[in-house]
Amino acid sequence: MSRQICPGESYELLQIGRLIQSQAYVREHKEVRVGHLVLDLIHRSGKNFVVAEVKKSSRVLEAARMQLAFYLFELKQMDIDAEGELLFPEEKRREPVVLTPELEEKVVAVKQAVSQVVSQPLPPSPLRNRYCRRCAYGEFCWA
Repeated sequence: MSRQICPGESYELLQIGRLIQSQAYVREHKEVRVGHLVLDLIHRSGKNFVVAEVKKSSRVLEAARMQLAFYLFELKQMDIDAEGELLFPEEKRREPVVLTPELEEKVVAVKQAVSQVVSQPLPPSPLRNRYCRRCAYGEFCWA
């Protein structure tokens, strides 16, 4: 992504995810752009601004939490105070995400690690793991 390489638009799991996002939560504001962020949904809960991320399943819950924590962190840097919510429409489940100081430290550490990888002239050698089977970027690593 740092080199503006996007995953294949025809990748089946991405298409399924986009379909779920477009058909779930029809009354919410969808795909809102704030600076460099593209937020799936936003809504208000009382006086609070809530950013929601729609996911197909909770199978990779920690990655989904970190993605939403990154959005909350970036919004905080823009002086926008928000809460987060992970939405799993097929599971009829919601999970709140709050940017705690501990989670904020974790986001900063991950951002630093990603920056180190991105600043390298060549990508690291591919390392097969359990996520490779479903990754939309797989053909770039293993071609």
